[in-house]
Amino acid sequence: MTDALSRMLADRDWLMADGATGTNLFNMGLSSGEPPELWNVDKPDNIRQLYRGAVEAGSDLFLTNTFGGNAARLKLHNAQGRVRELNRIGAELGREIADAAGRPVVVAGSVGPTGEIFEPMGSLTHATAVEIFHEQAEGLKEGGADVLWVETISAPEEFKAAAEAAARAGMPWCGTMSFDTAGRTMMGVTSAALAELVEKLPNPPIAFGANCGVGASDLMRTVLGFASTGTARPIIAKGNAGIPKYHDGHIHYDGTPELMAEYAVLARDAGVRIIGGCCGTMPEHLRAMRQALETRPKGPRPTLEDISAKLGGFSSASDGTGEGEPRRERRGRRG
Repeated sequence: MTDALSRMLADRDWLMADGATGTNLFNMGLSSGEPPELWNVDKPDNIRQLYRGAVEAGSDLFLTNTFGGNAARLKLHNAQGRVRELNRIGAELGREIADAAGRPVVVAGSVGPTGEIFEPMGSLTHATAVEIFHEQAEGLKEGGADVLWVETISAPEEFKAAAEAAARAGMPWCGTMSFDTAGRTMMGVTSAALAELVEKLPNPPIAFGANCGVGASDLMRTVLGFASTGTARPIIAKGNAGIPKYHDGHIHYDGTPELMAEYAVLARDAGVRIIGGCCGTMPEHLRAMRQALETRPKGPRPTLEDISAKLGGFSSASDGTGEGEPRRERRGRRG
C-alpha cells in the first residue's frame, strides 16, 4: 500500500474525483476536433486552471489532460511523436497544482482508448496495444502521476492491454469502462463481466468502475450491478451531468448541481468509494457534490426505483445482463 491512492482509500470511506475535461476546456475556447493534449504545452495556464478548479471544488483526485494522449489518437493530428512530452507535461502541471493544494490530492494520469479495433474485426494486436499504452504510461510516470487512470474503455482486450502496460511501467492503476449501450459497453461487456475480468488480471486495478455512458441514472444502475457481484474492490462512479442537449450551436448537459449532488449521495450509499463526474460536470457541480457527501447522512443502498425517482428514468429497459442485447460501435472522447 505504498501508492497515494491506496493510502487515501485506507483512511476514508469515500473520495471525490473530478469532473469533465472536454466541457471545461471547450468553455475556455478549445475548438471542436482540436486535440486538448496540445494545450499542455501551448496553453499550460488553461490546464492549471482546469486542475485547480477541481481541487478548489473539493476533489481528492483529478485526471490529467491526457485522455487522447496515445500514439494512435495523436497520429490523427500528426503528433504521434510527442506522446512522452505531452503526457509528461500534463502530469507535471497536475503535480504542481496537487502539491500546492495544502492537503493530499492524487494526480491520476488519464489513459483513454486507442480508437482502434482489435483483431480479428480490426487490425490492432495485443502486443501493439500494450506498446501504445506503455509509451503513454511512461510519460505520465515521468511527469509525477500517482496512478494511471484507464477510462472509457469498451473492449476487454483493450482493458487487458492497458493493465499489462501499467505493470510494465511499474505503475498502480484504476480502470473504468463506459456502459453506453443498454447497460453494456459498445463491445458487449456487462457490469458483471467487468467485475469478473478485473479479478482475473495478473495485476488487478486498485479500483474499477464506470464512467461516461448515457446519464447518471444508467451509470448508477451499472454500479448496482458491480455491487451485486459482492466485489470487495473499491468501485468508481463518474457519471455525466445529465443528458446532452444541442442548442445555440453547442452541446449542453442538462444536469444541475442539485441533480449531481443527489447522484453523489446515491453512489456513496450504493457502496461506491470514488465518486466523480464526467461529461458536463463543472466545478459548481463538484462543489454541490462535495457538500452533499459531507453533510447528508449515509442511507441504505438505493433501489432502481430510488435512482429513477431522484435522477430520472433509464435510457433502456434492460441493465445489459440479459442475453441478446444489441451492440453498437462508438468511439468518443471523454467530455
